[in-house]
Amino acid sequence: MAAHPPYSVVLTYAEDRQRLTVQTVDPAKLAPLVAGKIEIPILLDEYDFKLDDEFARRLGVAMLNLIALGQPDIKQYMSVTQEPINKPSSR
Repeated sequence: MAAHPPYSVVLTYAEDRQRLTVQTVDPAKLAPLVAGKIEIPILLDEYDFKLDDEFARRLGVAMLNLIALGQPDIKQYMSVTQEPINKPSSR
């Protein structure tokens, strides 16, 4: 597997093109642009350091909700469960 330098990930919704775009950015170059902006820490210890399917689902829902705050037209395409989805217990 190819080694990559550390990078930040930017998710953008282009309303006019009705598409989401993911870009990678050098964290040092991004830092001045995000200084003083909303910061929502996600503490991995609260998830027992398990980045599983449910964590990924909830992270994705949070990203879509944040985009929808500034671009509410995307809500018409959203059909997601806001709350955690309980896994059936295995016995």
